[in-house]
Amino acid sequence: MTWRLEVVHRTTYKYSSAVQSSYNEARMTPITDLHQATVNVRFTTEPVTPVRRYWDYWGTQVTAFDIGDPHDHLVLTSSAVVETEAPAPPVRGSSWDDLETPVTRDIFAELLAATPYTAHDDELAEMAATIRAAHDDPVDAVLAAVEWVNESLTYQPGATGVHTSAAEAWKARLGVCQDFAHIALVVLRVMGVPARYVSGYLHTQKDAAIGDQVAGESHAWIEAWTGDWWGFDPTNNQEIGYRHVGVARGRDYADVAPLRGVHAGGGKADLEVEVNLTRLR
Repeated sequence: MTWRLEVVHRTTYKYSSAVQSSYNEARMTPITDLHQATVNVRFTTEPVTPVRRYWDYWGTQVTAFDIGDPHDHLVLTSSAVVETEAPAPPVRGSSWDDLETPVTRDIFAELLAATPYTAHDDELAEMAATIRAAHDDPVDAVLAAVEWVNESLTYQPGATGVHTSAAEAWKARLGVCQDFAHIALVVLRVMGVPARYVSGYLHTQKDAAIGDQVAGESHAWIEAWTGDWWGFDPTNNQEIGYRHVGVARGRDYADVAPLRGVHAGGGKADLEVEVNLTRLR
């Protein structure tokens, strides 16, 4: 089964005083890979300014732009049509011995190492060791780990923020998709499974009819390497499939933030984010 989805992501900043100039980069364009194809993309800014596009180290398309004139607001709109595939089964191809070879650990060193968001936590490390010891196949261990994260954490919007680490969210036992993904990454990496963070969108209606539109926010999940990459959504305890639209990959949220930049002036900024997904086919 395949879906065709239209994704419209609009981010609005309203400043209490004029921004004199700003320098920005956005990660809001869906990727094209073996499991999804982005067939139409449009990115606009208000105020209008030229944009430059490049792919970062992790393969994410980045839209960079500067605004040199004073402005009291900034509106970014990314629209794309994406064709997605049905859930793909986990990739079974590597044993624990394969994952522990010096070559494998060297190739994936950055995706096995702790980061500020995924720093070592003794309790999570203990659970990682327990799960690994109970499964001969790394894939089964990954599935058990993400299921455990799903069952152990309560989804609660507002309980955490974009700067909350996995250890902080785990201590509270509360969080959103970002926290579910970060905690899963801690466990997988401690087990010795290369794992990366993925940001994107999720159409929330499993049986959506053609034309059905849902409003939502950015979503996050993980990908594990067990001979090849495959994705899993720990927040919903399900494989990545036709309702998921991937945008950016990296070690953690810091590598995939939808917008980052610097600006002079501006005072207080009010942020509004609107995401709409529509099934076209």
